[in-house]
Amino acid sequence: MAFEPPQRLVKALGETYGDAAAAEWLGKLPDLTDQVLDHASLDAERVLAPGGRSSLVVLVRRSDGSPAALKIAPPFSRPEREREALAHWNGWGAALLLDGPAETAATAVTGAGALVLERLHHEVSLRSLPEAKALLEAAGTVRKLWVEPPMGHGFETVAERTARQAEAMRPHLSDAATGELTAAALTAREELVAGEAETLLLHGNFRQGKVLAGERAPWLAVGPEPLVGERAYDLARLVRDRVEDLVAASSGASAARRRVNKLADSLDLDRERLHGWTLFRAVESGTRALAAGRRQDAELLLEFASWL
Repeated sequence: MAFEPPQRLVKALGETYGDAAAAEWLGKLPDLTDQVLDHASLDAERVLAPGGRSSLVVLVRRSDGSPAALKIAPPFSRPEREREALAHWNGWGAALLLDGPAETAATAVTGAGALVLERLHHEVSLRSLPEAKALLEAAGTVRKLWVEPPMGHGFETVAERTARQAEAMRPHLSDAATGELTAAALTAREELVAGEAETLLLHGNFRQGKVLAGERAPWLAVGPEPLVGERAYDLARLVRDRVEDLVAASSGASAARRRVNKLADSLDLDRERLHGWTLFRAVESGTRALAAGRRQDAELLLEFASWL
């Protein structure tokens, strides 16, 4: 099928993995998509746009006419880990991996880079709900995902992922505008990793936009970047959802702190650990946005972090 990769995907892959690696894979993507569609006996309806930031999503029909979603991700984003997590959850709280013979054949084209998933209502996420209701539904969904990981799994740990992120943050320690916050975030991470005890399977990038309406269940998670570790790390990204609304509100600082406490209490987590991971993840995202030239995003995230 002829198509132009969505610009959101082009920009995000370039920022995360480098322009050269992203351009090489994106150049092959239309042909690769045709191969996968053919091997899995799928009929394409349309490319989902603006789509995701780490993969191409095509709405398709399977050979029996049933709707599905084809997801194709570059090998350097480790899509085999997403497959492993989705298979382990088996539809419990997350999109169901459709893994019949045709889908297995499609996977052979790209290694584990092609996933055929149940089709959800991509246009309806938790962000369509009022904030209080969205947070309640999000908490109920993410709770289902926190299970023991499979034996012999290949997921990285929270300590491993955040160690890599911490190294990328260190140059900002010498920056007058970000140095103090960066130092606080790095200190928080060191203390949290030293005291981490849980080793549960985590979504890794859980937020309201990653929970879509479905037919089989009211709300299901998509797009995991799975790893193992403590629940507080997984919940930290959700705390800053709709950060632009928080920053615009006169009571934003107190509302952010209340949200930390409310989410921690609703899921029986330690408030201080959720606070620490929220700080680290907000500063990490903010400094990464600065490095990518997304100054407006960076300012929102760092202001949010300064309230914690």
